[in-house]
Amino acid sequence: MPYNRRTFIGKTAMLAGISGFQLTVVAAEIFSQTQGNRLVLLGTQGGPFIRSYRQTPSASAIVYNNNIIVIDSGYGVTFKLLEAGIKLNAISHIFITHHHSDHNLELGPLLYNAWIAGLNNTVQVYGPAGVSSLLKYYWDSNRIDIDMRIKDEGRPDIRALVVATEFGEGTIVSNGIFSAAAIKNIHPPFSESYALKFVLGDTKLVFSGDTTYCPALIPFSIGADYLIHEVMHGPAVEEMVKRRPGNAVKLKASILSHHTLAEDVGKIATGARVKNLVLNHLIPPDDASLTEQAWKEAVGKTFAGNIIVGKDLLQLTL
Repeated sequence: MPYNRRTFIGKTAMLAGISGFQLTVVAAEIFSQTQGNRLVLLGTQGGPFIRSYRQTPSASAIVYNNNIIVIDSGYGVTFKLLEAGIKLNAISHIFITHHHSDHNLELGPLLYNAWIAGLNNTVQVYGPAGVSSLLKYYWDSNRIDIDMRIKDEGRPDIRALVVATEFGEGTIVSNGIFSAAAIKNIHPPFSESYALKFVLGDTKLVFSGDTTYCPALIPFSIGADYLIHEVMHGPAVEEMVKRRPGNAVKLKASILSHHTLAEDVGKIATGARVKNLVLNHLIPPDDASLTEQAWKEAVGKTFAGNIIVGKDLLQLTL
């Protein structure tokens, strides 16, 4: 029987009261496992407003040598991981670029869902200052349920399995399998907002995070196999704010102050001589006129290389 997203959501809804083990088995039946090292775009929508399941807020995953590395955890990440064929209880690392809700809202629930799915290994969580308290208060808010399931179901304590580390600029991880480093990008009003670079053997991936035009990304991204960069379409933003007259002036100023115009994304990619530019965190996400070709034309004014327009569940071989 073929399955689609609607079928999946319906099936998982019916299984809400069933144990995590059974949910994991059903997910394995529904979704085939894609093999090999890969980059998976899980959520490519810019901003927190939920419009549909088709495009959800920020989240990506790197599958590399049996490590499952999640970058940001916007709302919807749990279901998107399952649909991508990635087992929740196999997650090993999570990185949060900054504390906007469309990047961290599902951090606690993702970890909880992984626990219910049978997680028994340590998960390393890295984020800017505040990530430790974010998790502490999530555990506190679910203390009754967690304590009951430990006692009643014999589960390990999820609070002991998750190790939170707050990072700044510089090397975050270097473990002999992969390395991760961070630089501050430009995303006011946040002072703690970061771009991330992952080195996986001979492969280099850079995630811009949310940022306005940030020249420091050029040396940080030199020669990257994939630069996954947020992108904003200027004319479409103008049209978008017209549809929101209540706070149009302030909304426009906010968006323009901390996101990157398509032409400037191309300048970063050209300066860094990246092999592939992946457009992510698309702004605005609700304009039907922004076809794949429209995005490529906007960025192509300043970048002549390979442009990949991000879509939820797009998988790219590493």
